[in-house]
Amino acid sequence: MERTKRLADILVNYSLTIKKDDIIIIQCDKASIPLAQECYRLILERGAFPRVKFSLPGQQYIYFNHAKNNHLTNMSKLDLEEMKKSAGIIMIKSSDNTKELTNIDPKKVALKRKANHPIHKIRWKKDNWVIVGYPSNGQAQDAGMSLEEFEDFVFGATNIDWNKGRKIETKVKKILDSGKQVRIVGKETDITFSIKGMKSIKSEGKRNVPDGEVYTCPIPKTVNGHIFYDYPAIYGGKEVTNVRLWFKNGKVVKATADNNQDYLKEMITMDKGASYLGELGIGTNPGIHKFIKSILFDEKIEYSIHLALGNSFPECGKGGNDSALHWDMIKDLKKGGAIYIDGKCIQKNGKWLI
Repeated sequence: MERTKRLADILVNYSLTIKKDDIIIIQCDKASIPLAQECYRLILERGAFPRVKFSLPGQQYIYFNHAKNNHLTNMSKLDLEEMKKSAGIIMIKSSDNTKELTNIDPKKVALKRKANHPIHKIRWKKDNWVIVGYPSNGQAQDAGMSLEEFEDFVFGATNIDWNKGRKIETKVKKILDSGKQVRIVGKETDITFSIKGMKSIKSEGKRNVPDGEVYTCPIPKTVNGHIFYDYPAIYGGKEVTNVRLWFKNGKVVKATADNNQDYLKEMITMDKGASYLGELGIGTNPGIHKFIKSILFDEKIEYSIHLALGNSFPECGKGGNDSALHWDMIKDLKKGGAIYIDGKCIQKNGKWLI
């Protein structure tokens, strides 16, 4: 319980900016009730108004299995107004069944994601949100750990002093902010794109917990080359393995995978921006080396990069990509991989050269 209280304190008193009378949304489910309760208490102590949005066990499956077309193609006006009037949101990711949507038609997921895009855009623009992982039996099973082991893993990655920051993130940010051209090479990978004029962000516990990355946004139509993602790409509860993408003038012109290839293609045709890149993230968390099938942790793996298909982040500047999709796909660079900025190698074979 003490570790849960410490995590709630980080979310409420560090990650978010909360003022008196603010409306703060807490999204949670059954597995994350202990953390939601602690956040609720702390938000009240700040003089703000917590609003809990609780997901029932199996709710997503019930929804997508029974929703009619009008449910999928229309966003909730109430949710839209709620997002407009709220000052911030804590989204707790914890589930006892991470495979709930495995057999759901991907077209339904894509339609709903597209319909809700205006709500997500408001949240991104406000830039006062945090997504946090909380241990559950389902996630522990995916990670190949007992619940006790997984709790130690999670809290060891989340409950740290994010105020201190790390020198490597500062160095990487400085290089990206002044850089123009990125090249990433590795196994079956040689891809280039421009980041000229884009701002990079040090992730130090503000928007993701755990954190440990530096991210920016590629200029969409400058992406050329090909990439192989070593780790499974997981989105909407479906796992797509050995994803290979080919880009020409920014757009994915070919996409293959060893399984769920049709799902991959369905998602990247969700809308016009879904087949373009929206993010380059460089993992820097030295405490995360194991892939556990949870993007909140996996995208922070040290000496990895993630190139996300779909939406860009407004805080990185104008000229990014717009899409209802944001799918982080992770590549390991420890063996034969390298990152070049304007022709200078900054990381190679799991070692920083800066």
